[in-house]
Amino acid sequence: MKVDTYNQKGEVSGSAVLPKEIFQVPMNADLVHQVLISQTANHRQVSAHTQTRGEVRGGGKKPWRQKGTGRARHGSTRSPIWKGGGVSGGPRNDKNYTKDVPTKMRRKALFMVLSEKAKNNLLVVLDSMEIDSLKTKVMASLIKKLPVKDASRLVVSLNNDKKVYLASRNIKKTGVSEARNLNIVDLLNYKYVLVTKEGIKNIEETFLK
Repeated sequence: MKVDTYNQKGEVSGSAVLPKEIFQVPMNADLVHQVLISQTANHRQVSAHTQTRGEVRGGGKKPWRQKGTGRARHGSTRSPIWKGGGVSGGPRNDKNYTKDVPTKMRRKALFMVLSEKAKNNLLVVLDSMEIDSLKTKVMASLIKKLPVKDASRLVVSLNNDKKVYLASRNIKKTGVSEARNLNIVDLLNYKYVLVTKEGIKNIEETFLK
């Protein structure tokens, strides 16, 4: 697949051939959904935790005798029906939500999403992304010149390139990811993808080993 490339002035400066192994993979919505669910589940932070009746303090003594009081029988104030008692069926922080998906499936789903971005002209390829200053306004000015309108965009930086990350992280509707950390969650959260020719090579080196 051949696409236009842009310079840092937002002008079309040439073209680039995208590797078909990454950018011409037919879409399989079921596979993409499966990988998306697994990745979001693996990033889930389980912090809510309730105590069962066996973990709540107190309640060792029977509240009142079994018969003769006219009240319902109870064996412990730690019962879930008592105020201050244990919780039945509440959230637990020892629950494991992780879902394992084979590496080949994850990579295939990533290529499918990248292929859809390229197919729908949502992939913007730059000749280079050289940031002289780490100021946010420099990167924001560069993005405004590119054909991404006012939509959200994901900036794919070169591996170990901290300059682009520091200059882009505070821009509204903008996400940043190194080429080696690219995943479908980030790709689906943003409409456009900004990447350089060198960034495409980084993606090839990382995912086509």
